[in-house]
Amino acid sequence: MRIEAITLREIRMPLVQCFETSIGRTTERRILLVTVHCEGVDGWGECTAGEHPFYSEESTDTAWYALRGYLAPAFAGRELQSGRGAAFHMSAVRGHRMAKAAMENAVWDAEAQAKGLPLWSLVGGTRKEIATGISIGIQDSHEQVLEKFAAEVEAGYQRISVKVKPGWDVEVLEKIRAQFPQTLLSCDADGSYTLAQVEHLKQFDQYRLLMFEQPMWSDEIYLHSLLQYELKTSLCLDESIVSARHAMAAIEMKACRILDVKLGRVGGFSEAIRVHDVALAAEIPVWCGGMLETGIGRSHNLALSSLTGFSLPGDVSASANFWKEDIIEPEVTVSAQGTIALSDGVGRGYAIKEDLIERLTVRKETIRG
Repeated sequence: MRIEAITLREIRMPLVQCFETSIGRTTERRILLVTVHCEGVDGWGECTAGEHPFYSEESTDTAWYALRGYLAPAFAGRELQSGRGAAFHMSAVRGHRMAKAAMENAVWDAEAQAKGLPLWSLVGGTRKEIATGISIGIQDSHEQVLEKFAAEVEAGYQRISVKVKPGWDVEVLEKIRAQFPQTLLSCDADGSYTLAQVEHLKQFDQYRLLMFEQPMWSDEIYLHSLLQYELKTSLCLDESIVSARHAMAAIEMKACRILDVKLGRVGGFSEAIRVHDVALAAEIPVWCGGMLETGIGRSHNLALSSLTGFSLPGDVSASANFWKEDIIEPEVTVSAQGTIALSDGVGRGYAIKEDLIERLTVRKETIRG
């Protein structure tokens, strides 16, 4: 499979409603897309870096820098056997995992198309239907949270997560549980607490949460192990897990009982599969987290979620929750039972709306071999 050229582009898309976490509020996405041109086949990847280096060290602009200056030139004109070999050609560049994931995932898509296989099959998936959940951001009032929560329950989502932070946590959870006692509920702090708040965090145990995601900062795997010892609620690590090595460390230290796997955070399909395999061997359930992706990144998440160990509903929700019009067709939809059926079409299984992408593009560059 010869990579003849790579096209980088930035598109801008407003969200249908703002999404707020303890990190900040997002109303519009600046999204980098990677197209790998391979002998008549175009593979597509999406960079999940945010507009600012808040979730991780990466941002839209650092990803463009890494892709334009280093990662794309490492592939242009190169013969490649498979997507699994892509990470090797980027190994000289440290970090920049979200930029690497966009590049590698595009290669996986191209390989699946070239072989006439669905992407989910190429990565080793076993599930044809994905259980889905959804995340609700911080709102202006508790009443708004309850309204949104009710709407997502009605829509059929099998798990609902709410964002929390100091000052916006116990009272919100209390009201949700009072109104929705049977709903599978989790919460996500995006690293906004410290171990000094352990007595406060023990209050979370009364709300029968499926999990409490990333309570403390990303580099605190050991401190999460101390917190997990104090809590009945299962902790889930997100930002802390950037590789299979981190997953092994977290499991060995009993820092969590559940793992969130995000393609961008770990650098692409190859490392995500390794994280999955580590967790599966340790009997630790995993689920696929979302990063406000377009349909391109969303279709990659669906393929990842087809792996055996993804036993919990992930944040792979419907396109309409985020975009007035998505850049794929058909758009991702969720059944009344809170599931998404995987397509048997080759590659990602969704067509690209190239005309719409061109209209949304604010910068574009093609690197040739």
